[in-house]
Amino acid sequence: MAYDFKDLKAGIGSTHDWLRAEFSGIRTGRATPALLDSVMVEAYGSLMPINQVGSISVEDARMMRVSPWDMSLAKAVEKAIMLADLGLSLATDDKGVRVSFPDLTSDRRASLIKLAKQKLEEARITLRGEREKTIKDIERREKEGEIGEDEKFRLKAELQKYIDEAGNGLEELLMKKEKEIGE
Repeated sequence: MAYDFKDLKAGIGSTHDWLRAEFSGIRTGRATPALLDSVMVEAYGSLMPINQVGSISVEDARMMRVSPWDMSLAKAVEKAIMLADLGLSLATDDKGVRVSFPDLTSDRRASLIKLAKQKLEEARITLRGEREKTIKDIERREKEGEIGEDEKFRLKAELQKYIDEAGNGLEELLMKKEKEIGE
């Protein structure tokens, strides 16, 4: 009976997706709409994600524009971005809110790289948890007689290959982010 690693693969995939999402929220000095994903605007008596009150477009490498569908919300959008404390400069005009990304200082770059490494470590911890769950399942199956001892060692080696590949994938994400921050 072949062991099914689908739960492990799903856990690895979700960890990879989580880290990618976390990295997209780290400001690099380059205009990316994903940076505003966490911004909530007070509109029509409730808090709404910014992408539900207007469109976000990139004008150039350091400039974005948030164009509210209802221009009466322009001040609310500006206030929400300021409250998010993302270190961005804002200017409201007749077309919406211009969001500019100031150049990063070397201190800020260093702190962003440190933050990215912390996120990577959180992802690694999650991977180790996935590995432990799978090892326990393999050992349980051996105790119950579903698989033999040789099969257990083969499965553990295969498991380690998946974990190593996933770790390398996470490292690649960090290297891309460090390069992006350094530019």
